[in-house]
Amino acid sequence: MDELVDILDELGNYTGKVTMKSEAHKLGLFHPTIHVWCYSKNGKVLLQQRGAKKDTFPLKWDVSVAGHVSAGEALEIAAFREVQEEIGITINTSALKKIGIFKTEEKHSEMIWDREFTHTFLYELDDKTPLTRQESEVESLKWLSIQSFEELVLQEDPGFVPNSTARYLDVLKAIRSCL
Repeated sequence: MDELVDILDELGNYTGKVTMKSEAHKLGLFHPTIHVWCYSKNGKVLLQQRGAKKDTFPLKWDVSVAGHVSAGEALEIAAFREVQEEIGITINTSALKKIGIFKTEEKHSEMIWDREFTHTFLYELDDKTPLTRQESEVESLKWLSIQSFEELVLQEDPGFVPNSTARYLDVLKAIRSCL
């Protein structure tokens, strides 16, 4: 789905410019995104398998919830909206724990050049909570022990979205600090 996004400079500052997400991707313009990593108190992390029709990394396993921040939208509201859309639950935004901002630059094709500042949050969730995946975006959801996830990350498992191993390890360290 195309939507308006804010344009950022090379340092992640808002420029006051707005464009369609497709245009930002085509031109390689920086824009904000969110990641929400859901974890349980019993040491599990929720992973999402990306939809089969996604433009980038179809059917690869990834962060619990990810999405673009709409133009003018607060980061926590974007996280709330994306969690509701992708896994079908309503979260309390005050329980989101921001753990960092990651700068990403990856050219997938002539039409998709991701240049994003990803605002990354943790959210504690009971692993028995019923989830409803957004069929157009999410192929599957699964809870994996933190230990198993770390082992796969360290092996650079090809079933996962290619990412910085260091970023995944930073997320795991932050989750462990919450347990």
